[in-house]
Amino acid sequence: MPSQSNDAGGVAGRYASALYELADQAKCLDAVAADLQALRGLVDENADFARLVASPVLTRDAQVAAVSALGEKAGFQELTVKFLGLLARNRRLGALRPAVGAFLAELAARRGEVTAEVTSAQTMKDSHLDSIKAALAQALGSKVALESRVDPALIGGMVVRVGSKMIDSSLATKLQKLRLSMKGIG
Repeated sequence: MPSQSNDAGGVAGRYASALYELADQAKCLDAVAADLQALRGLVDENADFARLVASPVLTRDAQVAAVSALGEKAGFQELTVKFLGLLARNRRLGALRPAVGAFLAELAARRGEVTAEVTSAQTMKDSHLDSIKAALAQALGSKVALESRVDPALIGGMVVRVGSKMIDSSLATKLQKLRLSMKGIG
């Protein structure tokens, strides 16, 4: 389920709620949301960063220094850098991805948006994403927050998820269905 966390009511949810309140007070919700989306992409695409986030071997100080340097180098909002540092200091970097999901889900809910996740085999152009967003908004009758992911295993096509609903038009799924139907023939 996009933008939602299995731990939304737990540790990650509490961190996300606190960050949301602070970002709302500082009037920087959009900047923090953009930073968090970039962080989620980084965890998904960069094996080194994913290891840093998950590693119990690194010391607190090493994790704090690493995420603070990353946040500053990336030009993240000061609140986002402090949030990363807090997670590292409290040995909660493993909750980063669920906290990001919980934050974005809360932001979307408060804005009256529905969150949709589009997974494609290659990076999609902004114009294509805008077309998908417009079609979903028309079909759902509400604003749509679109999250884009890349999964080369799809081969081609895309998978769109909105809540518990999924539309799978990927080439990998079509080939799997063909493979299963061919087994029935022989």
